[in-house]
Amino acid sequence: MHSEIFKNYEPKEKSGLIPLLQDVQNIYGYLPELALQEISDFLDIPLSRVYGVATFYNQFRLTPLGENVIKVCRGTACHVKSSANILFALETALKIKAGETTRDKKFTIEVVNCIGACSIAPVITVNEEYFGRISAKDVPAILKKFNKPAKQTEVVPEVKLA
Repeated sequence: MHSEIFKNYEPKEKSGLIPLLQDVQNIYGYLPELALQEISDFLDIPLSRVYGVATFYNQFRLTPLGENVIKVCRGTACHVKSSANILFALETALKIKAGETTRDKKFTIEVVNCIGACSIAPVITVNEEYFGRISAKDVPAILKKFNKPAKQTEVVPEVKLA
């Protein structure tokens, strides 16, 4: 299944574990269980070790992300300016906890140590868009902006020419 990825690596070369995990995640956005097994077989590493590495590093995910990824900064500047209230408002509105994805796969909430935008603290990002100097009361409007129904493609009836 992942032969295109594996051809860039030497079989049984254990040092390829993390780059392989990164490559698989770049394709799927997470690490499917089948991919972990195939990596285990390819590198001749026990699946438990592959799983251990995948769960040790925060960069790896074992579940798919939502369509919109909300990152809530909890760095010092954001912490001082009550980012915990924003996180609570997001968790309450979406009925999920940080690290989880909504059932409809629309939103994932992540907590990050610092987004690097301390001058506009407290700050969150939704996908690549920044929202700074916000409060919990701004959360519904931000979610509404990204909670649009999927675009439906117009069905054009087939016309038969005589």
